[in-house]
Amino acid sequence: MLRKTVYLQNEADTIALGASLAKTLKPGMKIYLYGDLGSGKTTLVRAMLQAAGYEDNVKSPTYALAEHYTINLAGTPTELVHFDFFRLENPEEFMEAGFSEYFNDNTICIVEWPEKAVDVLPQADIEGIFLIIGEGRRAKFYGRTEIGAQAIGTLCVEFH
Repeated sequence: MLRKTVYLQNEADTIALGASLAKTLKPGMKIYLYGDLGSGKTTLVRAMLQAAGYEDNVKSPTYALAEHYTINLAGTPTELVHFDFFRLENPEEFMEAGFSEYFNDNTICIVEWPEKAVDVLPQADIEGIFLIIGEGRRAKFYGRTEIGAQAIGTLCVEFH
């Protein structure tokens, strides 16, 4: 397991981190993001999608639970599903909604509030934990698989 901690002073730093993470995306990756409301999880995902070339509006999946996007990875259209499980009452709702079908070798899945489905989610490649520290954020990233550790190891962020 590889671990990297960064301090994000502002939204621009979170966007820079998202752009760096976007360069590490691979089909089938699973990224789980933990943190309180307003800690920067959705901002990070929006930055990742935009850096990966997605040009339309990026919505928070808080009410829909899942938003689907197609990004281009090395010339190949790749599906990315952004989940927000904040409103899940129990892990069974994840199964009943049929979300497990998206966790495959081709689809990138990014999950906010994964603790709401902890017993039914497959292992994450990357886990990110966002902590609000004063006006900024501390983000800790853990590479839980070989692919995740490689991605964390290549993060290169220039903060503003």
